[in-house]
Amino acid sequence: MARPNQARLNLAALRHNLSVARTLAPGSSVVAVVKANAYGHGAHIVARELAPLADALAVACIEEAVALRESGITSPILLLQGVFEAAELTLASELGLWVMVNTLEQLCWLEEARLQQPLRCWLKVDTGMHRLGIEPSDTAAIYQRLQACHQVQADIVLCTHFASADDPASPQTAAQISEFERLSADFPCQRSAANSAGVMAWPAAHYDWVRPGYMLYGNSPFAGTQANSGSLQAVMTLVSAVIALHDVAPGETVGYGAIWTARRPSRIATVTIGYGDGYPRLAPAGTPVLVNGQRATLAGRVSMDMITVDVTDLPAVRIGDEVVLWGNGLPVGEVARHVGTIGYELTTRMPARTPRIVVTP
Repeated sequence: MARPNQARLNLAALRHNLSVARTLAPGSSVVAVVKANAYGHGAHIVARELAPLADALAVACIEEAVALRESGITSPILLLQGVFEAAELTLASELGLWVMVNTLEQLCWLEEARLQQPLRCWLKVDTGMHRLGIEPSDTAAIYQRLQACHQVQADIVLCTHFASADDPASPQTAAQISEFERLSADFPCQRSAANSAGVMAWPAAHYDWVRPGYMLYGNSPFAGTQANSGSLQAVMTLVSAVIALHDVAPGETVGYGAIWTARRPSRIATVTIGYGDGYPRLAPAGTPVLVNGQRATLAGRVSMDMITVDVTDLPAVRIGDEVVLWGNGLPVGEVARHVGTIGYELTTRMPARTPRIVVTP
């Protein structure tokens, strides 16, 4: 019998979440972001499902794009960080990739290249993120150089990236939209600005292309409740099972470092999953899990292969009972808040040791 820990993937939920993005931005084409192994869900699995439904896919780097092409994905693929050296442009051209231009150096590489076929390029402008993107004052000159470059197709997309769209109270997103409007007003090209948070909360930023990522996997980028977050469905449900049960007397401790002490007669369930499987080692006692669909909490330190859970208040827990670590019924963002991180990190750090299993709901 196989070890019971699995990252179960509901592809119907994936398709549903893409339809939510399309409903929220009905006038926009969709670039589905599948970087970082599709946020830990499995890039090949997710890309095969989304390729017929999205207008394009997006990855961080050319290595991720090559892997998708080798798996049979023929859809347009956008390199969000562009190329890291001039030689990558030749491969990008051969594979028919779309390339982000974030820096003057990347533009110069394009101008000096001799490619099999011209590339479709997206030009990123820095409107306040201050991470990647050209300076606003350089936009006109660089756009004109792209237009004149024989290695670049005519249909350039002008884009930007939001720094605080997941915080509706922040004035920064409105300021970035205003700056992007000003910069793009004189360019007869398509535009893109909205990430998942932009799709869900900033309709003025939808433009011609939206770039949903995190929301496609059923997770809200917002720390609090947001009007559209309830429409999303979790794609990944991380599960394992109870492999042992122990009765612990008051005053006895559980786990490495003896950091959890029983304050009453307690029933402790050992679950075969740990930080070697992608469950965060820093999850403290009190972090929620679901045992047979009912809430319980961690007791003691997370080990490499196991956790211990206080099931004292749950009736009739048995060896073999299913435990949900996050996903259906327990949002990954809630677990992440207990750990002091974000759900993005928890899913993208999921190792190959935990098998991705496609399930039918």
